[in-house]
Amino acid sequence: MQSLPEIKKILYVTDLGKHTRPVFRFALSQAHHYNAELLMLHVVEPLGATGRFVMDTYLDEDAVRRFQEEGQREVLVRMKQRLRRFCEEETGACKLGSPPVTEILVSSGKPSEEILRLADKHGVDCIVIGRSTHALLGGNMMGSTARRVCRHSRVPVFLVPNR
Repeated sequence: MQSLPEIKKILYVTDLGKHTRPVFRFALSQAHHYNAELLMLHVVEPLGATGRFVMDTYLDEDAVRRFQEEGQREVLVRMKQRLRRFCEEETGACKLGSPPVTEILVSSGKPSEEILRLADKHGVDCIVIGRSTHALLGGNMMGSTARRVCRHSRVPVFLVPNR
């Protein structure tokens, strides 16, 4: 008889959009239910073609490179701070003794690829992601990310409605 799979490490993915709290609370409940580690991830997308065109038009190559490197570092640091505050607020609201999030990750790249890469790298047993998000970043961006993650993940994916 085959044993049941164990869930020891969960990857929660967020864009910190308006409706992400229910998804985070689901991830928290699963972490508590399974007594699992909970990793929190936000992926920052690189500058788009329009932004690169504007920068290339007005700045020389070295200035563009410096701006991108310094700006990227600053964005990653600020996002990690926002994730930490979000986590503290939510764990406080849920009346949890200690924050169950064991690691906060911020990465840069194409969201679906980074989510899958970091899930493999950290050896997670499942991924928790919201079904869709607001239209601020191009329509149904998180929806397409969630679809790609579900399609290509090697571990189970909890696709949680976040409305």
